[in-house]
Amino acid sequence: MKQMNQAGDDRNITPERREFLKNCAALAGAGIAGCVVLSDMTAMADVVPADDSRLVTQRIKYPVGNGEMIAYLARPKEDKKYPAVIVIQEIFGLNPHIEDATRRIALEGFLAVAPDALTPIGGTSAAGENVMGAMMKLDQAEAVKNFTAAVQYLKTHPQSTGQVGCTGFSWGGAMTNQVAVNSPDLKVAIPYYGTVATDDDVQKIKASMMCHFAEDDQRINAGIPGFEAALKKAGVEHQIFIYPGTQHGFNNDTGRAYHKEAAAEAWKRTIDFFRRKLA
Repeated sequence: MKQMNQAGDDRNITPERREFLKNCAALAGAGIAGCVVLSDMTAMADVVPADDSRLVTQRIKYPVGNGEMIAYLARPKEDKKYPAVIVIQEIFGLNPHIEDATRRIALEGFLAVAPDALTPIGGTSAAGENVMGAMMKLDQAEAVKNFTAAVQYLKTHPQSTGQVGCTGFSWGGAMTNQVAVNSPDLKVAIPYYGTVATDDDVQKIKASMMCHFAEDDQRINAGIPGFEAALKKAGVEHQIFIYPGTQHGFNNDTGRAYHKEAAAEAWKRTIDFFRRKLA
């Protein structure tokens, strides 16, 4: 994250901003990457409007071990079966940006579902202004189970072909890796700048992988050589891309790290890979 207010004068920082930065520091101390400074998301126009007539969108719930998960679903309007894609949020919750990304994927011919990691407290909207704080308090093992359960939900969904992929960003990139580790039925995993899986966990991956990383992302990138070696040893089909001139969060077009050219290239690769592997 770029240092803000270099002169050290924080008199103009709002209480909400100060809380955000405090959470960033806590995340770094906990070894969790992915805290990028966002602009005002409400000022950004959706790439695919929420009321796009080409799509069907709805709030759903799917079963998990201890109840149900809240999720956002989007699919093309034509009533038929589609390959399915799980979309996993950043640490900022199931927000308008992630819903927009879900619609973008749906518009490419997929049944796309974005689970809300904060379902245990009533969903992202229930967290108010403390979304990051609530995310940090999640039981990570339980969260992995809840996202992995989405694979089985989509595998048997009446409008799914049964072929399921997963993508996620930052916190969601790390979670995408964990879904790949914990679900042998997952066909494709495409994490964006996510903390990599351990060598032992890599041995469990059955999905084909495409991994997107930022060039300027030291902590995350330190794990790439070992991760790549483990993938090769396990015989996991994989591609790894590192985008020059980018920072963590480069795909998020509501954030200051957004890199238009790299985001477009990574997105095209992502959609093409899903199409090839989920056909």
